[in-house]
Amino acid sequence: MSTKPIRVGLLAYGAIGYEHNLAVQNTDGLTLSAVCDTKPERLVAARELASDFVGFSDATEMLGSGLLDLVVISTPPNSHFHWAKESLQRGIHVVLEKPMALTADECDELIKLADDKKLLLVVYQNRRFDADFVTMRSLIASGAIGEVYQLDTFVGGYSRPCDYWHSDATVSGGAIFDWGSHFIDQILNVITDDVAHVSAQNHKRVWTHATNADHAQVTITFSTGKQATFIHSDLAAARKPKFYVLGTLGAIVGDWNALAEPAVADLPAVLTIHRENSVAQEIKLEKLDDYEFHRSIVAYLTSGEPMSVTALHSRNVVAIMQAAEESALNNAMPVVPKLRASISSSLV
Repeated sequence: MSTKPIRVGLLAYGAIGYEHNLAVQNTDGLTLSAVCDTKPERLVAARELASDFVGFSDATEMLGSGLLDLVVISTPPNSHFHWAKESLQRGIHVVLEKPMALTADECDELIKLADDKKLLLVVYQNRRFDADFVTMRSLIASGAIGEVYQLDTFVGGYSRPCDYWHSDATVSGGAIFDWGSHFIDQILNVITDDVAHVSAQNHKRVWTHATNADHAQVTITFSTGKQATFIHSDLAAARKPKFYVLGTLGAIVGDWNALAEPAVADLPAVLTIHRENSVAQEIKLEKLDDYEFHRSIVAYLTSGEPMSVTALHSRNVVAIMQAAEESALNNAMPVVPKLRASISSSLV
């Protein structure tokens, strides 16, 4: 284990690259060594936070420069597998943006490569650290609403999708992969029972300029009979709550902040807990330490402390989304996802 600062490279520098740059500047044990982007103005933007790094316009050149211990890959999803593999083969630790890749097989190949080379491979599941989700998860874990048997999640509204790669299914993986990478990760973090099957439906009805579905719904059925749903919609003139959780002793509702238009997804939900006596109580959100994920990287690489986010978990999120897309092609017929219980396990 080394005590030297971990040299970080940022591969692609958009809004999420800025977020990682800010985290590196505020996390002891990390230092920014290189940034790569094909647009020169983005390198200029990166230097507004940190000037002492080497700029690149060619990713292969940056990965082969010898300047990196760890790379954060923020390229579009259809290139995650390629750049993660290129990095791991060069002995570089990898942090990937969501989703890990577009197929479970690609995830498996990356996990095996990282395991063989004793390297870190992890996905930046940043919504795992959102104050509303952390608070809701704590309430559930405390038994405040009894045993959870139904968990519904929603994001969206009624608006024209953007023209960027997020709306291109060949690049993003589709509407299920886009926000599903966040919400399905959260669902599996709350309900840890074995998954029995997945069903899904995609609607393409209005927005012809984009190839992502206009409205996508995923239902996860667990072997215990519990269920969870995820909806991402650009056709919902009336929003559902962000979170709607039913337990044997009560419920938790996470309502979208009505004052947050148009960036409603960027602010935490307003959480209320509903008791058996129908009395509703708004819950104060837990205050989180900033940059917890990035500090956990340092703790893992310097002292071997386990991370709360694992590659295997993110891999199973991809497997469920892949099964959901397969189900949607067959009018929501159930599909059993190819999940793994451990790095070395066979498919279950």
